[in-house]
Amino acid sequence: MTEPTGTPETPERLPLFHDDPKLRRKRGCSSVAGVVIFAAAFGGIAGLIGGEIVGLVVAGVIALPLLYVMFYNLRRRVWLEGDTLIVRTWGVRRIELTAAERIDLVISDVRGTRTVSLLVNAGKRRKVAKVDLAVYSGAGGRELGILQLRKLANALLNNTEANGLVFSELLVAQLKSEARGDAAAERPLYRLASAAPAGKYIQRFTMEAVSRFVATLD
Repeated sequence: MTEPTGTPETPERLPLFHDDPKLRRKRGCSSVAGVVIFAAAFGGIAGLIGGEIVGLVVAGVIALPLLYVMFYNLRRRVWLEGDTLIVRTWGVRRIELTAAERIDLVISDVRGTRTVSLLVNAGKRRKVAKVDLAVYSGAGGRELGILQLRKLANALLNNTEANGLVFSELLVAQLKSEARGDAAAERPLYRLASAAPAGKYIQRFTMEAVSRFVATLD
């Protein structure tokens, strides 16, 4: 994991991701294998119909965009520096949380593993960032650390354009639940993930929906 950095002149930079090199290599290898098998299957079918050249072209057309997406996700890193999100993929972009025009809570469901994220939109091209707050599978999972959640809650609190106060209160409620020693299933982020209907790859919860949920919390 990238070590937090900071000086008296610049805010501390906190990683908002889980960096396990061994897990990342394993995920990358399995993803490449999956892409190759998927592309080869379609290329083989096309080859039987149109010949070897057609099969290779079809396999390449399918494999290249999938490999691009795969490597894009493997390179993706997000840091919090003061009130600014720093997102790295092929390049680096900075998004001011206090100036974001829209914030949504997003839950993705992939093979029973649900990821709870904040989708921050600053209203400009390439000024969108997704911050993963927690990943749950079954009765457990992993969540952002206490320090990261607290700093993120503080940054969101200063956003008036997208009513960041609501999302800040959600993260504070999560911190309070952790401090009480609640089991994962009793924590707000887990409850949100569990409440999302099954069968949808990705679901977006608006500020209004999150506000209603936060109002039910202690």
